[in-house]
Amino acid sequence: MKNYLDINNVDFFAGDSLVLENISLSIPKKGDCICLLGPSGIGKTTVLRAIAGLIKIPSGSIILKEKILNNNNIFVEPEERNVSLSFQENALFPHFTVEENIKFGIQRSLFCSKNKNGPLKFSMEELLDLFFISNLKKKYPHEISAGQAQRVCVVRSIIHNPDLLLLDEPFANLDQNLTEKVQINLKEILKEAGMTSIIVTHDKYEAFYLADYCGILLDKKMVQFDKPYNIHHKPNSKEVVDFFNRGVLISAKVIGKNKLFNEELGEIQGEFSKDYPLNEQVELLIQPEDLIHDDESDLKLEVVDKKFRGTNFVYTLKTGSNNLLPVFVHSHHEHLHQENEKFGIKKPIFIDHLVCF
Repeated sequence: MKNYLDINNVDFFAGDSLVLENISLSIPKKGDCICLLGPSGIGKTTVLRAIAGLIKIPSGSIILKEKILNNNNIFVEPEERNVSLSFQENALFPHFTVEENIKFGIQRSLFCSKNKNGPLKFSMEELLDLFFISNLKKKYPHEISAGQAQRVCVVRSIIHNPDLLLLDEPFANLDQNLTEKVQINLKEILKEAGMTSIIVTHDKYEAFYLADYCGILLDKKMVQFDKPYNIHHKPNSKEVVDFFNRGVLISAKVIGKNKLFNEELGEIQGEFSKDYPLNEQVELLIQPEDLIHDDESDLKLEVVDKKFRGTNFVYTLKTGSNNLLPVFVHSHHEHLHQENEKFGIKKPIFIDHLVCF
């Protein structure tokens, strides 16, 4: 069988403005989850709207379950796609209660001729419990918060049991503690139901937790589409590094197989993400988890900043050439440092993934 979903060479427009150019991505199999990440205004929501059939695409094609939804000659109406989109903003019917809004989703599923998936294995009551809104059934949209309304919209979209579920920043209005709980439950629902989904999010940790694959949208392009592990450990461009703001690029020289040399840090060992010729000058990505604290080391750098992150501190260390290197240290470490103190780095430096540009 071919891919479950294919988006092939599509230009996406918001009104008359081209927001994304020549975008291609695939969902290999039913039940996979894709997360799209990118800065505000890049066009993530536009992608969802086009897949749902709310806007037409001028080029390329969108194919779901080997059926063309949209290309130059074909346009399948939204109600015939069996695709469910939950908007970021409140899209509830104001004259319906929460329960009535959700039941509308069930009725839509029953009357949609293209929905052959049968009933969802989760009941409305179970979904309301899993999203912590079971006490809202009789309330109207104006009586609940923005975060609660978002979760009602998600339940209404899921209970439709669509071929493809599209969620636009579904938990943007929740506090961190509740967000983590509903993420766990959403993942359980999607996997248990075998529901294929595309989720737009601004939260990379949400994306890394939920997604089988992540797509990074920058400068009108899909700059990387990969598994979350590779997105984090093997970013394929400086643009991706800058977007996540997770590390620093330093100059280094290739001195051997899986070996680099930096004038201030010395020899750096690891596994190259791709091959480089001997003596080539590269820029090496240093992420906070790459350097190891060692008070006994003779490689000392100055502490210029320290941020408490609960389980760890993030130290910022300054080199002689004014590079600022981030380093994680467990908050229970026996010897914590203050600003302006010297901080030892274990030698030789070993980094699992030598990501160079």
